[in-house]
Amino acid sequence: MRTVQEINEKILRQQAVVWTVEELKTRVQNSSIEQVFEEVDIICTGTFEPMESSGAIINLGHTDPPIKIRQCWLEGIPAYAGFGAVDLYLGATTMIDHSVTGEASDGDNRQGAILERGGGHVIEDLIAGQPISLRAIGQVTDCYPRTSFETTITRNTINQFYLYNPRNLYQNFIVGVNGGENTLYTYLGPLQPELGNAVYSNPGEIGPLINDPNLEVIGIGTRIFLGGGIGYIAWEGTQHFPLQKRLSNKTPIGPAATLALIGDAKEMSSQWVRGCYFHKYGPSLMLGVGVPLPVLSPNVIKHCSVNDHEIVAPVVDFAIPRRVRPTFGLVSYAQLKSGQISIEGKTVRVAPLASISRSRQVAQELKQWIKAGKFTLTEPVASLPDNRSFIPQDLWGSRIGLD
Repeated sequence: MRTVQEINEKILRQQAVVWTVEELKTRVQNSSIEQVFEEVDIICTGTFEPMESSGAIINLGHTDPPIKIRQCWLEGIPAYAGFGAVDLYLGATTMIDHSVTGEASDGDNRQGAILERGGGHVIEDLIAGQPISLRAIGQVTDCYPRTSFETTITRNTINQFYLYNPRNLYQNFIVGVNGGENTLYTYLGPLQPELGNAVYSNPGEIGPLINDPNLEVIGIGTRIFLGGGIGYIAWEGTQHFPLQKRLSNKTPIGPAATLALIGDAKEMSSQWVRGCYFHKYGPSLMLGVGVPLPVLSPNVIKHCSVNDHEIVAPVVDFAIPRRVRPTFGLVSYAQLKSGQISIEGKTVRVAPLASISRSRQVAQELKQWIKAGKFTLTEPVASLPDNRSFIPQDLWGSRIGLD
């Protein structure tokens, strides 16, 4: 058995043995779990995928005379201003406000680049050091007499600028298909009719939470790679559902655990924080996240040995517009990564939303940080809950006669 303190001492001496999770999986094929445990101290996982439940906290600093901001737009994109006088929250999926920009929102212009920008793009540009126009309207009070304010900001002209993401890193997710007659535009991208394509989001065996299925070595306070900078696990993520059904190897058969993440955006890189847009659905954020797993016991090696053949996801038909949609059963990530699956005898082409190559790069970069002694591990201050159920709102509505 090892401790995080012992591993950190080796990191600071630049003597820690650090592998990516793919290197671990290759090594364990030709050796025993016990032997591999003696060889490695830290396993680095990573992903680069859309994480739309993300956003940034921004503090502008006070104006003279002061303003109590109650409406605010960054590049024409609304930011939430319902707390401190000059505190803002910019959501990654927030869409442009046409009444502010003066841009038309008819069908002809809907394909234009200006309409494809969202909160995620503004976050990316701020991280990249780009100037961002700001317009604010204030609520006049005796201590905040200013009525409005317009300026241009950069990450160097504001106080705090950090990501606070309520739901990142799904432990597993679904595969989306469309059994209907018309193309559907979804958070997985376009789904072609009559099972014309399938899209999956999770990177499978290299994903962070798949390799710690019981959340045994990470928890609240765990230091991570977030957007090219250092971040932390702040809390359980929204829709955290560790009670999802699981296979014998403890991996869930669908969406399960999630994490809330936080990190200083001023230290991040636009290489790993990228605004994106899903056609006829809306904007989102591509985010690189890497989680180091301390090898505290052989059990860590056992869980990290799982491979794509041993992890499954449900194939869900988006043609049924309900919360609970029919499925076409489970498929393995090995099948998904082959580029095609079979549904009711039909061969369906498959594509990932996550970038597998960039997910590997995240793990590699985190590995280099640790080997260089620039990144040490943290002990969790509390465990993530393992007993959260999933509460749908339609059940409550039906109980009070609203359905």
